[in-house]
Parts: sequence; structure tokens; C-alpha cells
Amino acid sequence: MTVRQRRRLSRAVQYAVAIAVVLAVALLADWGRIADSFLRLDTAADMFPDVWVAFGNTIAYTILAFIFGMIVGVVIALMRVSGFGPYRWFAAVYVEIFRGLPALLVLFLVGFAVPQAFPGITWPGGVYGQVAIGLGLTSSAYVAESVRAGIQAVPRGQVEAARSLGMSHTRTMLSVVLPQALRIVIPPLTNELVMLTKDSSLVYVLGVTASTVELTKFARSELTSSANATPLLVGGLLYLLVTVPLSALARRLENKGDHR
Repeated sequence: MTVRQRRRLSRAVQYAVAIAVVLAVALLADWGRIADSFLRLDTAADMFPDVWVAFGNTIAYTILAFIFGMIVGVVIALMRVSGFGPYRWFAAVYVEIFRGLPALLVLFLVGFAVPQAFPGITWPGGVYGQVAIGLGLTSSAYVAESVRAGIQAVPRGQVEAARSLGMSHTRTMLSVVLPQALRIVIPPLTNELVMLTKDSSLVYVLGVTASTVELTKFARSELTSSANATPLLVGGLLYLLVTVPLSALARRLENKGDHR
């Protein structure tokens, strides 16, 4: 048997096994119970239009946290590649702390620990501001590492050319290096946006109202009131409505970058 024939045989066996598994699951599953537990159209209909408020909040939390994370992350990345030692040390410690702490704990610290430690402090925007800062701090650490990698990927010759034209180090970084670095790291930044969308489900720890509830908390509340799991399925589908296109965009950008 030739190598090509062995590959074809191996592929045929894998397809056969996959089809057998799908058929086994389809035949053994209790579809009536599944439909009653997860596919109740009347229960799903009762979620609307209120679910759109939760969905909109999820989008708002994600965007606010991403903007905060991008701004702080770029600053930390520039500090990471700075020639001034204390900047590098601070940035390194910052990245290690906020990459190491769970996002849930950071939200709790921002929402409860800081106001208790410093009485009188109030975050602008209420829950929205707390989420932007809490999730944004965690996001900024990952953004910083991505941007730092992008900065280091810019050819050294371009930096030297800019300096030879009389540009200062700061102007070279802001006008020449950083724009190219951001283009390089667009795919990982898109993936970070996907992660933030899912991390927005942690906002419940701050305590939310009907006007500030996010998608997961809303779905859990609907599950409790209806004693049915259909709201979780609806919530999951709405998450996929955001994350699947973003993931596809990230893959397309990565492939486009590989072909340059």
C-alpha cells in the first residue's frame, strides 16, 4: 500500500468514526426532554424585548473595557520598551500582577475594596465605570504584551532612519513605530475583544439593576423564574452573535498578515 493510499484509508476511518459518534449521540439522546428543557419557544419569547437591554449592556461593557485597556495597555507597552529602568520595572510588575489575577477578583477590588480603603471615592459612570476600569485593567496587561511584541517586530532600520532625520525618540515611537506595531497586532487585539465579551459575564459581582444587567445575569434570572434552561440557550446564542464574527475576523486578519 502506498503512502497516499494509507492516508486515504486513515482519513476514511476517521470520517467513519466521526459519523458513528454523531449517529450514536443522535439515537441515544432524549430529544423530547432536550426540547422541553432548552427549546421552549414560549419561554424564549418571554425574554424579549427585555433581553436587548442586557445584550446592549454586554456590548457597552465590552467596548468601554476595551477602550480603557487599549489606552493603558499602549502606555504600559511603551514603558516596557523604554530605556529608563524604573519605567520598565513598573511595567513588568504591572503586567505580571494583572495577568496573574483573575478578572473576577480585579472587579471585586475595583468595586468594593478600593472604595472601602479610600472612603469618598466614586468611579465615574457608576457600574459602567467600574466595569471599564476592572476589566480594562486585566485587558491592558494582555494588550501591553501584544503591543510590545508588535513594537519589537518593527524593523530596527526604520527607527534608525527616523532618528537620522532628526526625530526624537518619543516622536519616532509615536509617529513611526507605534502605528506599524498596532497594525501588526490587530489579530490578537481582536481576540482580546472576544475574551472581553465573555468576561463581561463577571459583572454580576458588582451588583446590577434591571437597567445595568448583563446578558449572563439576565439569562440566569430568567432561568430561575421560568424553571427552564431555554434562557441560557438564548443568552448563549446572543453571545455567539458577537464572538463568532469577531473570531472569524481575527482569523482572516491573521491569514492576511501571513500572506504579506
